[in-house]
Amino acid sequence: MQDNKIVLAIVSLFIPPLAVFLKEGKITNNFWINLVLTFLLFGVGGIIHALYIIFK
Repeated sequence: MQDNKIVLAIVSLFIPPLAVFLKEGKITNNFWINLVLTFLLFGVGGIIHALYIIFK
């Protein structure tokens, strides 16, 4: 399970919403929040949010 988190963390550096989608397994509110943060904050907000979702 830890290997999965490492792969998701790497994915979150390039495509944060995809990492959240893969972690959650479906499109949830966290996915939409991450998508908005990614576009509004030029990726940095999305990366931080994705890492939070992955490692919580």
